[in-house]
Amino acid sequence: MERKYLTPGVMTTPGRSVAGLPADFGGVASVLHGLCIHEFLLGMYGVDKVDTSTVHVRRASALLDAVVERDPRPLDVAREPGERLATNCRGFTVLAVAMLRAQGVPARARCGFGAYFTPGFYGDHWVVEYYEDGRWKRGDAQIDAVQRETFGVDFDLGDLPEGAFLTGGEAWELFRRGEADPSKFGLTSQNIGGDWWIAGNLVRDVAAMDNVEALPWDCWDPMPEPDASFDYEIFDHLDATEVPDTVYNAVRDRVEAFT
Repeated sequence: MERKYLTPGVMTTPGRSVAGLPADFGGVASVLHGLCIHEFLLGMYGVDKVDTSTVHVRRASALLDAVVERDPRPLDVAREPGERLATNCRGFTVLAVAMLRAQGVPARARCGFGAYFTPGFYGDHWVVEYYEDGRWKRGDAQIDAVQRETFGVDFDLGDLPEGAFLTGGEAWELFRRGEADPSKFGLTSQNIGGDWWIAGNLVRDVAAMDNVEALPWDCWDPMPEPDASFDYEIFDHLDATEVPDTVYNAVRDRVEAFT
């Protein structure tokens, strides 16, 4: 299983040498904090406006190309906040996965929900899973010192505690057991969420575990429409580590359009 996540995928090929960069999660996250800025968090850094077109870029190679086109200095040289590449949690995650794999560390992207942004709410989020010390750890490559203080994060961002982040599948299981309110899963900035959002992130996580990290707003069957009624049983049998062939083939055929 670990070897599958050592080889760069179509989204996680860096496209340029990352030799000399840190080979540990914390070091990689620190590098990315100096290269990227979250499109929704500009004000935390005193930035009014940046070009946000790069949030639609899927591949790590193209993201790094955009960084170097703006500033040709080495990647481990931090840019000023207003000069950083605009992206989101998925962008931070895909770049971290690309850099870790290039340095020989098994890593993969996970799509789900973070519980540490708004109290009582699970916000749409992506994190990294990387293999270290004989186990898979979850790390948040987006959160830096500024965000840590703003969000009141007091735990290790390189080894997230249980429940801090839920994959789409984990959130779906909680919902189906009656242990979670689906309206509390979604996007806090737009005050939207629901069972359909959980189901969507479950499918995106399945794709990510197959090395195709779609954008957060990429949608395809069997993802339900917002607030629409849908067959829960389809998603009860959809798991990121053991996908039924019929569902797997449908997911795989659709995500090929993103590659």
